[in-house]
Amino acid sequence: MTTNLQAYRGSLLHFLADPAFSDESHPSHDWHEDGLLIVADGKVQAAGDYATLHATLPPNTVVHDYSGKLLMPGFIDTHVHYPQTDMIASPAEGLLPWLETYTFPTERQFEDAAHAANVAEFFLDELLRCGTTTAMVYCTVHPQSVDAFFTASEQRGLRMVAGKVMMDRNCPDFLRDTAESGARDTETLIQRWHKRGRALYAITPRFAPTSTERQLQLAGELAAAYPDTFIQTHVSENEAECAWVRELFPNARSYIDVYDSYGMMRPRAMYGHCIWLNERDRQRMAETQSAAAICPTSNLFLGSGLFDFERADDAGVLLSLATDVGGGTSFSMLQTMNEAYKVARLKGSYLPALRMFYLATLGAARSMQLEGTIGNFAVGAEADFIVVDPQATPLLQRRTARRESLEELLFALALLGDDRAIAATYSAGRQVHVRETT
Repeated sequence: MTTNLQAYRGSLLHFLADPAFSDESHPSHDWHEDGLLIVADGKVQAAGDYATLHATLPPNTVVHDYSGKLLMPGFIDTHVHYPQTDMIASPAEGLLPWLETYTFPTERQFEDAAHAANVAEFFLDELLRCGTTTAMVYCTVHPQSVDAFFTASEQRGLRMVAGKVMMDRNCPDFLRDTAESGARDTETLIQRWHKRGRALYAITPRFAPTSTERQLQLAGELAAAYPDTFIQTHVSENEAECAWVRELFPNARSYIDVYDSYGMMRPRAMYGHCIWLNERDRQRMAETQSAAAICPTSNLFLGSGLFDFERADDAGVLLSLATDVGGGTSFSMLQTMNEAYKVARLKGSYLPALRMFYLATLGAARSMQLEGTIGNFAVGAEADFIVVDPQATPLLQRRTARRESLEELLFALALLGDDRAIAATYSAGRQVHVRETT
């Protein structure tokens, strides 16, 4: 029997397909200027035109009125480091010195479970304030950092993916596990957390240079033993990093081939950055349904390079957007879209706003093999959604009042919006954030 029926009125948008590969016969999205979202027991029961659906509601059903605002699926951030929250906006000359100067000392503090719990709470507050309802999260080498994160997300009822970093070389002793201890701790955490409530586990070698071949071998064996887990790591972010990988793995065809040789390219594998790939790398990603997490704010901040959307699309690579905090400089997926648009322009391609919102919702869910669970308003999907306010700031209000299309509305939100544009965030039908107003 259906319980806890809820209804929400507002302009309604969700995606059915990638706008880059859709046409009039196969529309990319469903848009209702006056829409209604019906939620029951934490899942979507219906989404569509208000006039049509309102008549189907039982008598006395309370309708939460968000007229003038947009209802859309919550954003999905496919690559972010919760331990780096406190070192966001730290200056460095590039990726490798940034890791040594800021990242590793900051992550050392997560051997303290109380510190990890405190940061996890703040991190989740920031995600929800920015409208992000699911993220693929890097913890630290410490198992207690994973326990702290999943405990905090479980208390809020969130759909989150996370994992303990595996790192047994080329890092400080205070952050170093061993191939065997890293695999053992990872397996224990998988058994403790994977599919417990809304938690999902990601096997997480930090990146090839900080793992021995033995550790990568064991990570691949875990990926084979637990095929419904996720894999997350970094690849081809920075030219100096790529050169380092060539020195460390001289027999590998390429950086991504290192992971491929250990069985880590498969569905539910998420590769951060993917800037300096060659055509065979992209083809291999498409063949294995491995996905790319595009991190434009981080790539610009660290001077890593520009992601090539056109070549990735030509190869058929699964794509999503990610903040990559703390290399990334904002938790906001709207600000991430802003930078993604500019990166595309600098590489000679164009990202329509519709596609940017797709990549942050259904595109990310597809990249994670979670379509039907999160990412749009399909019947039965988990009711993770946000309320977006086009009048959140004076400039947004002025610009959106003059919009003449859905594309113009979304483009203004992507280029001018930030956390202030998120009026409310819901997870499994429960409000988990509401914007404070003065």
